[in-house]
Amino acid sequence: MNQGAPSTVAGDGARHPPFGRAFRREFAATFTLALPLVATNLAQIGLGTADVVLLGRLGPEALAAGALGTNLYFALAFLGIGLVSATAPLMAEAIGARRHAVRDVRRTVRQGLWSCLAITLPVWAILWQGETLLLALGQQASLAAEAGRYLRSLQWGLLPFLAFAVLRCFLAALERPGWGLAISLAAIPMNVGLAIWLIGGGWGVPPLGLVGAGVATSLTSFAMFVAVTLILVTHRRFRRWHLFGRWWRPDAPRFRRLWILGIPIAATLAFEVGVFNAAGLAIGRFGAIPLAAHAIALQIAAALFMVPLGIAQAATVRVGIAYGAGDREGMTQAGRAALVLAVAFMAVSIAVLSLAPRLLIEAFVDRDVPANQEVIRLGVALLFVAAIFQLADGLQAVAAGLLRGIQDTRVPMLLAGLGYWGIGATLGVILAFPGGFGPIGIWIGLATGLGVVAVLMLWRWRRRDSLLSARPG
Repeated sequence: MNQGAPSTVAGDGARHPPFGRAFRREFAATFTLALPLVATNLAQIGLGTADVVLLGRLGPEALAAGALGTNLYFALAFLGIGLVSATAPLMAEAIGARRHAVRDVRRTVRQGLWSCLAITLPVWAILWQGETLLLALGQQASLAAEAGRYLRSLQWGLLPFLAFAVLRCFLAALERPGWGLAISLAAIPMNVGLAIWLIGGGWGVPPLGLVGAGVATSLTSFAMFVAVTLILVTHRRFRRWHLFGRWWRPDAPRFRRLWILGIPIAATLAFEVGVFNAAGLAIGRFGAIPLAAHAIALQIAAALFMVPLGIAQAATVRVGIAYGAGDREGMTQAGRAALVLAVAFMAVSIAVLSLAPRLLIEAFVDRDVPANQEVIRLGVALLFVAAIFQLADGLQAVAAGLLRGIQDTRVPMLLAGLGYWGIGATLGVILAFPGGFGPIGIWIGLATGLGVVAVLMLWRWRRRDSLLSARPG
């Protein structure tokens, strides 16, 4: 890779105006790549949203137990998601250095699939003891028992979901993400139909409640993996990569490189997801109603977050291709385009959360049920806090994606740990318990942590030229 010979100097305002032709060209390319990635993310979060909506119809207790189970599941699942997402910058770098780098890309995909299995086995062992773990974390016994049963049905979808994520990264690196979008969109009605059937029972199946929702999601994840595999082995454009040929052969150098890059990404995501999941555990100490309100508000915020996440994924690929080609001006323009896209969307999401919070909350619960009135009231208050941290959330996600494009993951991991846990979680606990703010205090701490991380990640991205110049080669 020709890192040491940039085609232009980043930030050369005389030759490359901030919003000149180079920016417009990159903006169009980033937007074209980001749009299907965003839509795919929204479709995938739609699977979880559908479960929350359906469980909300069963009452606050079922919704709270589902929230506990989901929080624990994703706290561990995002370790795997972060690890395998390292395949994207590695493949983008290879394609940027040599457009038809078939063998190099194939090696990364294969070791990404090996990594899926390596990370899933210990996560399965932990999730199988979900009830015991939740009890140890101080959750109510009845909620922990229901959440434990839910986790034992949900966990089996993790391996196919991670494998699907690897193959999605392959499609994104080739800038062909439309197939992932099509599969994810098809998965939503499948998941909803299965969940309605299995939760409520019928056609010879007894009502399974929470367990039914977990089974439905696991079956849908498996179907998604099968669908993308069939496309990759049969479609003319992808057949030549032979992604699954001799996939069982070990490749220690590529496996090691993927993990060196991926572990910090996994830790960064775990810090962020973990602090929100820890918030759910802390709020669970206030009872089922606050936990249900937190679950709904978090689901809405997570759905909105899928947009900057998709932009960040596109930014990783676009920056990674420029990085592989040694084009620092290309990196600059890719970063600028992604950040502009993120700011534009987060402004819209701030308006939505500020102007229609009650409407959003009532989509998840029946407002005519007296027991849900407190859930709605608290959920609306939490969404106001979410509106405050939207811009910071979007910027930190995109900045982290930009840094992954230049394979800078270790220092961002430390910055994330400091912001989310050292500052955000600490402040949230202080405000919630000794401060007396309750669940609102937890969310204020989350917002503060996101703001700190956003500032630190952007600072790191602005220093990219000195970082790249200090690297050998």
